[in-house]
Amino acid sequence: MLKINGENLEIYDVLKVAREREKVGLEEEAIKRVEKSRDQVEKLVADNKVVYGITTGFGSFSDTKISPEEAVKLQENLIESHSAGTGDLLPVEAVRAMMLLRANALAKGYSGIRYSTLKLLLDMLNKDVHPLVPSQGSVGASGDLVPLAHMSLALLGKGEVEFGGKYILADEALRQVGLKPIKLKSKEGLALINGTQMMGALGSIALFEADRLLKYADIALSLTMEALKGIAAPFNELIHQVRPHPGQAVVAKNIKKLVKGSSLVLEKREDRVQDAYTIRCAPQVHGASRDSIEHVFDIFNREINSATDNPLLFPDEDKVISGGNFHGQPLALSLDYLSLAVSELGNISERRVARLVDSNLNYGLPMFLTEYGGLNSGYMIAQYTAASLVSENKVMSSPASIDSITTSANQEDHVSMGSISANKIQKVVENLKSILAIELIVAAQAVEFRTNDISDLGDGTKIIYDYIRDRVPALNGDRILSKDIADAKKIVESGELIEILADKGIKLE
Repeated sequence: MLKINGENLEIYDVLKVAREREKVGLEEEAIKRVEKSRDQVEKLVADNKVVYGITTGFGSFSDTKISPEEAVKLQENLIESHSAGTGDLLPVEAVRAMMLLRANALAKGYSGIRYSTLKLLLDMLNKDVHPLVPSQGSVGASGDLVPLAHMSLALLGKGEVEFGGKYILADEALRQVGLKPIKLKSKEGLALINGTQMMGALGSIALFEADRLLKYADIALSLTMEALKGIAAPFNELIHQVRPHPGQAVVAKNIKKLVKGSSLVLEKREDRVQDAYTIRCAPQVHGASRDSIEHVFDIFNREINSATDNPLLFPDEDKVISGGNFHGQPLALSLDYLSLAVSELGNISERRVARLVDSNLNYGLPMFLTEYGGLNSGYMIAQYTAASLVSENKVMSSPASIDSITTSANQEDHVSMGSISANKIQKVVENLKSILAIELIVAAQAVEFRTNDISDLGDGTKIIYDYIRDRVPALNGDRILSKDIADAKKIVESGELIEILADKGIKLE
């Protein structure tokens, strides 16, 4: 069981809970902090203090005093009125990640929620009761109010959930797993929905995927280099020592490992001095994406262990401070940055595919990598597909964070739109998987035209080629390519090839 305390959660923990259904509990110290901040809320209510979100309304109603008798109804009204989402439902793994991240933020002990309410959220997670959460409606400031409200409805026994592969009423799902809905008390509704956890959940999933795809970008590049008889000199470590961006050095090292022993990729060639940029500058391009993704990892690792609601309670200092930790700008900017980094990996990959299928550029291979061109189109249209996906990614990488539309009667007059950035990066990542899949199958076909002896390949590229051919046969005549692309996409969606290479002593960084 993963024990959370609001301080030590990592993105890989999020994925274990989201995808592998790992159970989650609270550390004892976290429980004590949660109870301590709840005691502070109870005292504020008993003393009839005017405190935003505890004894007042919300947003532009922050000056409206709420009596203790109305507090319970206020919290219920908050959750229901803010459940105004639309669009496709978030996938279950994203909802599970949201639930975990919200629980982790609450476990820090600055939110004033009751332990029993937090425990119910974790119990639902552990018993696979997943609220239905629409993907649209958040502006990424005041937190992801709309999606988190939909998540919180289920705690009240309202709305619908996914349970056992079906959509059923929340109160029925709770009954089936032996749980009971709750009545929220002062501050609890705000504590549940004032945060960045939709952005955090989708961003964490995208980062996990991007980290694996970095390795597959290098894998695809190495096989393309074999097919195009690439020049190894640009991957010499001396070049990267004098421009010491860490990412490009890692890419160069990975490629050297993969093509080691190749008789096709040589240090220098007699027929040409240089390769095109898509080969020669690949360490710099792939490497820049690596460094960018690493930077976003740092931001997200901080964010998923942060207190992001409002107001925040500080029992030791006897203070309640209304601020802006819910604002999604740190995530909005970094998610847009992540989209650029991921999109560029697809951009350069598609240009390598275009080179592989063009007999004017591929150093003697047949046009579109088919033996009977004219009768057969070969991989002509696979390159079209890659080009389409790259263009879509370029559009999707236009930054959402540069926009802001005022909400709540001008009280909330700058918002991050980070939820839009978070939704967009999902599509960009999916498109990259397909683009890299296309490069893998096109490069494998090109290798077969390049040599009849697979022992010509490097230590790593032999393994890569065999792995692809076990799943996607050579293209001996035209056939429906969508299945081949789908089968190749399964390769990049799995870490198996990376693990096989590591087992053979070729560990990619």
